[in-house]
Amino acid sequence: MAVVFNKVSDLFGWLGNMAPFPVTYEGLSWPTTEHLFQAMRFEDKSIRETIRNTTNPVIVKRIATKKEWEEMRTVEKQSDKDVENMRKCLRLKVEQHQELRGKLIHTTGTGAIIEDATARMKGSGLFWGMGQIGGKWEGENMLGKLWVELREEIGKAPPPILKMKK
Repeated sequence: MAVVFNKVSDLFGWLGNMAPFPVTYEGLSWPTTEHLFQAMRFEDKSIRETIRNTTNPVIVKRIATKKEWEEMRTVEKQSDKDVENMRKCLRLKVEQHQELRGKLIHTTGTGAIIEDATARMKGSGLFWGMGQIGGKWEGENMLGKLWVELREEIGKAPPPILKMKK
């Protein structure tokens, strides 16, 4: 049985990049993995800071895809590098939030993980997620595939050693 998520408020909404789990990358704190992922598409530090300092991840996604920023993007959307950046964001999320590591292993089962993009069946929606057409899932579901890959990887690894506070 597949695990399906769409909104942060969903049972599995924590799998989404807009879920409020901050991550630290290269010494900077990012409010969500959506913030970090969008920023990783740019080398320009002022654009990265604008993204990092924007409160709402929905707005982050909008501004990061603005037409006037397209020529400054150094990572092409949906490219191999873009997928690698997403993989890195997801790893950071579960490494820095141990409760999510446990949820990923213990609550998502062994089947597919699907980002439901039925409401946005164009552009990146069907690349990162899947949409239902006539009751059948269609799309590449790259985000779901990355989550499954990560679940399998950490499920085989020994549990992390937790340091006790003195």
